[in-house]
Amino acid sequence: MTIAAVLLAAGASRRYGSSDKLLAPLWGTPLVVHAARALRSIAPAHLIAVVRSDDVARVLTGFTITTPKEDAPDQADSLRAGVALASACGASRILVALGDMPFVTADLLKDVVAACTDARPGATTDGDRITPPACFPIIMAAQLMALKGDRGAASLLCNLPARAVVEAEAALLRDIDSPDMLHVAQACSNDTRT
Repeated sequence: MTIAAVLLAAGASRRYGSSDKLLAPLWGTPLVVHAARALRSIAPAHLIAVVRSDDVARVLTGFTITTPKEDAPDQADSLRAGVALASACGASRILVALGDMPFVTADLLKDVVAACTDARPGATTDGDRITPPACFPIIMAAQLMALKGDRGAASLLCNLPARAVVEAEAALLRDIDSPDMLHVAQACSNDTRT
């Protein structure tokens, strides 16, 4: 099995304000680096980051960088850019994670990969919603490339059987969308660090 880990880090941070949330410090490290470390630690065959910012690209050492074609990409645009590169690399599995989810652990990523089969994806849930990180078999590349809009691959994950969904604490699946959310994350104990 050849895994390509795709980190989506090309969002506009509209809800965060004028600065790039992915570069905001969390425990002294840019927010996006926490998600990148978790992906790096599972040692996939390929590390891919989809970015728009040169500054974000600079902090993602070890990642092959790609950029969405669109000037104002939505999540599906970013996903297509990552999937295209993962496919070109010969990946058999595409593990997708979000750059603004700093609490995702390597163990959770491994469980998501294990839940994916040659025929269907694996994903995570907090008990209420199915969410990234998610892993897709390469057979679904064409479906991923056909996605549109800002819901990413949600339509491909909504009817998964229970064995394909890894349950995780809601705290691990939090994303950071505002300075207030970052402030709360800063206050979290060291136990939630990746």
